[in-house]
Amino acid sequence: MIRYTPAETVQRSGFSLDTLRYYERIGLLEHVDRTTGGRRVFSDDDLGWLGLLRCLRDTGMPINVMCRFAELTRQGDETVADRVELLEQHSVAVEAQLELLLRQHGHLREKIAHYRAILAPDVC
Repeated sequence: MIRYTPAETVQRSGFSLDTLRYYERIGLLEHVDRTTGGRRVFSDDDLGWLGLLRCLRDTGMPINVMCRFAELTRQGDETVADRVELLEQHSVAVEAQLELLLRQHGHLREKIAHYRAILAPDVC
């Protein structure tokens, strides 16, 4: 089994070491193995879980909801329906955010075009 040092995990996950420690402290990252010297070592499973956490965080899921999702995951297959519901609710929120961002991006593009028109020399 491949094991990753904290530095390798930081590089592969994109999370800082402080974030990894925080996630472990609040229960988002559970049962991280340690060397005989007490140093954390991460597995491919840990990296897969961190990849999901990265997705949830990057799409704006609040930490408390991420913790709820982690709790449901630890409870086993009997919570799959609850996890699907939680992810579907988050997906709806992400879609709404995307729509808002697209509208606001259109507004930005209009302002850029407006200011470029002011800067452009008059064409006869």
